[in-house]
Amino acid sequence: MSGMSSQQEINLPAIIEALPDGLLDVTATDLHTILPTPTLIHLRGRQQPAVFVSVLQHGNEPTGLLAIQQLLRDYQDRELPRSLSIFIGNVAAARYEQRRLDNQPDYNRIWTPGPTPEHAMMQRVIEEMCRRGVFASIDVHNNTGANPHYACINHLDHRFLQLATLFSRVVVFFTTPDSVQSNAFGKFCPAVTLECGMPAQPYGVNHAREFIEACLHLTALPEHPVASHDIDLFHTVATVKIPDDVSFGFGQGAAADLRFPDDVDHLNFCELPARTLLGWANIDSNVTLDVRNEKGKKIDGDYFSYDDGEIRTRMPVMPSMLTRDAQVIRQDCLCYLMERMVLPQQ
Repeated sequence: MSGMSSQQEINLPAIIEALPDGLLDVTATDLHTILPTPTLIHLRGRQQPAVFVSVLQHGNEPTGLLAIQQLLRDYQDRELPRSLSIFIGNVAAARYEQRRLDNQPDYNRIWTPGPTPEHAMMQRVIEEMCRRGVFASIDVHNNTGANPHYACINHLDHRFLQLATLFSRVVVFFTTPDSVQSNAFGKFCPAVTLECGMPAQPYGVNHAREFIEACLHLTALPEHPVASHDIDLFHTVATVKIPDDVSFGFGQGAAADLRFPDDVDHLNFCELPARTLLGWANIDSNVTLDVRNEKGKKIDGDYFSYDDGEIRTRMPVMPSMLTRDAQVIRQDCLCYLMERMVLPQQ
């Protein structure tokens, strides 16, 4: 899907101090009629500094917008318990229910300095929020495969862990990619990414809304360790991609270099033993998955074997974000690989 040029589409984010008319009722696909560009909205509440919430970084993930709309409808006639700053991201992609448009970078991979106008936009958001101060940062996302609700952090700080477990006992720590919103904001405030299941599921919307409201009512985040029995902590150790020149499909009948079961996403957050079958590789093609560790080193031989055309795990591992969405696989990855992590207690 193509669209306007990057310069036409974004320039700098709009920064406003009130809700535009119609924002609480508009759908994500029609959002561009109210907000033609990515927009940062500051709303005043009783306590300062604000909770920062980013939504629609990916245009096919509307749960964050729906949660914010639901929350703010309930506060139309009363004061917010804490100030709230809302960044509404890729409105152009949301129009077409796409993760991103063909001419765009991934909005959640550009929160470090870079060459594009979109990079400059995110730096402007960071500068604005650093200047104002942030109580906590929340980035709301959906998945394209079957996953439980879970929270992600990029910094092993007790406040971050306390914030994450307020959403779910399942918490994922990752450092790659390092250009995500939560990593950028985590340098100056507790930051968490919420993974709220498939798009627009009512439970996901309600869960995100309840979490955001709970954060607005907090006066401080605990700085003591989370009890070990209250958290399942995992560390993302590798990213699994399919090379651009390798074809793939799902189901036994797929004619492709790599094939995966129709229900492969049901392996998400399952602790798979060694020798678990993940899929099949065309023996004649001699292709493999592209598996890289946190430093970008290729390590596919550490995790998978390809004997007799069967793709099997070499060691116990837990995948996350396995998806059957071909576009998401091409734009992002097939999945991530995780290992259990001991909770830091000091």
